[in-house]
Amino acid sequence: MSDLWDWAVRAYASEGVGEACLHLQDAAGQNVPLLLWAAWAARTGRVPDADALEAACDIARAWQESAIAPLRDVRRALKGRNPDLGDADREAVRTQVKAVELEAERRLLAALEALAPSPEGAPRPVLEALIAVARQWSPMTPRAGLTALAERLPA
Repeated sequence: MSDLWDWAVRAYASEGVGEACLHLQDAAGQNVPLLLWAAWAARTGRVPDADALEAACDIARAWQESAIAPLRDVRRALKGRNPDLGDADREAVRTQVKAVELEAERRLLAALEALAPSPEGAPRPVLEALIAVARQWSPMTPRAGLTALAERLPA
């Protein structure tokens, strides 16, 4: 089985997964790398216990607050046209910010992968894993969005 980063990149590129992830991120405040970690853990027969889920959320929050969200905000601000910024220059900076944001997400996934227990057997239902981590992340569990994501993730 591939490492979490490789799995996440392939999964995110699958039809409808990116859209489902962005909906959960923007509409429900969920953390996409954390959700992908939970799905990967389920697909690979890993069962994080309550301590591992809590630690995963703590690490995700730290990366989210200190690096990923601020970089995303800058990248999104640079997406719009601004008459005082040349389009080519603005887009060049936006591309660099996007690369740094992606690197921060990659490092978060590496930290999450290190928390994952060893595989214990057969794959388990992805939706259960997504719900467990979403409950730990936020007081609201966006079931419809999580179900949509689970249905779109590759086997």
